[in-house]
Amino acid sequence: MLIANRGEIAVRIVRALKIIGMESVAIYSDADASAQHVSMADKAFRLPGVFATETYLDAEKIIQIARSADCDMIHPGYGLLSERSEFSKLCDDNGIKFVGPRPETLATSGNKLECKKLVESFGIPVVAYSHEPLNDPEEASKFASEIGFPVLVKSAFGGGGRGIREAKNKHEVKSAFDISKREAAGSFGKFAVYVEKKLVSPRHLEVQIVASDDSQEIVHLGERECSIQRRYQKLVEISPSPALDDESRKLLWNYATKIAKIVKYSNVGTVEFLRDSSGKFYFLEINSRLQVEHPVSEFVSGIDIVNTQFEIACNKKIPFKQKDVRLSGCAIEFRVNAEDPLTDFSPTIGKVEYLQVPQGSGVRVDTALQEGMTISPYYDSLIAKLIVYGANFEDARKRGLVALDEFSIFGIETTIPFHRELVRNDQFVRGEMNTNFIARSGILKQIPRLAENSLNDHHFMIAALLLSHNQFSDNAPDRQVVRSQASKRTDSRQRRGRFIDAL
Repeated sequence: MLIANRGEIAVRIVRALKIIGMESVAIYSDADASAQHVSMADKAFRLPGVFATETYLDAEKIIQIARSADCDMIHPGYGLLSERSEFSKLCDDNGIKFVGPRPETLATSGNKLECKKLVESFGIPVVAYSHEPLNDPEEASKFASEIGFPVLVKSAFGGGGRGIREAKNKHEVKSAFDISKREAAGSFGKFAVYVEKKLVSPRHLEVQIVASDDSQEIVHLGERECSIQRRYQKLVEISPSPALDDESRKLLWNYATKIAKIVKYSNVGTVEFLRDSSGKFYFLEINSRLQVEHPVSEFVSGIDIVNTQFEIACNKKIPFKQKDVRLSGCAIEFRVNAEDPLTDFSPTIGKVEYLQVPQGSGVRVDTALQEGMTISPYYDSLIAKLIVYGANFEDARKRGLVALDEFSIFGIETTIPFHRELVRNDQFVRGEMNTNFIARSGILKQIPRLAENSLNDHHFMIAALLLSHNQFSDNAPDRQVVRSQASKRTDSRQRRGRFIDAL
């Protein structure tokens, strides 16, 4: 199997292939030559260049490599080519099994506008939207005025929060239209813009779906809460949602399985919804691929979703029935991005000077991060996922609190300080969250500048040790700050009698 991806998801797939005894074939750009998935795979092939468009998005090159390596299958991971119907068809045309939905299903789900129209025709609620692509900002502005502001100007293609812009009035529509169009063309190579009514502070919920290759059998693995976001991209995922009772949960599951049957879904994917303040659900979109947040569903269901993908691709059938799925406990995933929360989550680059990954019962870290590696500006900023599991939401939250305090990455800014504040936030503790959580809670103001005060004592001792051995590079960010703070904290600890000379 060739893995048409990189980073933590490529590592995840390689490990799954080792378990079933299937040979793994990696691809890598020049920027990823020393990446972990390259060394872990049985074979690895270079894609010359560093930009995604000339490497991981070059479908023809990837197919050539797969054929030369005698690959039977290609797993696309998430992002990149994973939802491209053209790539799925190219695999079929070359006699290679695409581990994911069929080309026609990807074509349906990939066009968000057409998918909404199809789902709506079966009586499932959707938020008010323009039923056809809008040709220019004036047309978009006219429709927005009819349904009422605020609105979202959205690309009909793609995902991951790209190609989405809010407009609060007529004057903002033109800018939103132009940006959405430009982002969609740059990220997905095509665009069609439509306008959708924006719900005020909804909750974002999704259901994990598993479907047989012939779409005759659909199984769900429960729902996930994905309401804590920035720029329409998820930061935290929780399963089950703290917001739902048994009745609303079953309604959501039924909607999701019905939609999967409507689009003739196969393999694994996610059906996404918004829930307004009255508790009403609205279909949002289908993510026709393995999700970044699939580990939380694996924890609560006990089912290996990646291996299930392999089973369906090889044997056409789901290896379990709905009655076999037993959901228990609660899992939370914290996305660790190379981003600075204090500068509007702007991406950061640099060398990872030191890495300490948390461990313990109910703790899982999916990452390809290694000490000494350089975070480049060429790809997505996700560098790790911390997943914690407990008997219930509060138990999982407390495990997350401990694990996040243990998680140390020096050399780059990350979202870890944001997550440390989040798990201590009163609103989060009460399960009160929506897509406007970050702005409404004021949580960013609670993060200490440069995260100095959010680091505990052992972090500063590590920094002091690194400095004493000259392990920080000369251009490491905020070196003098770390040196100063580490020195102060070390002196303070010694004065408190934490270190006692041996007798």
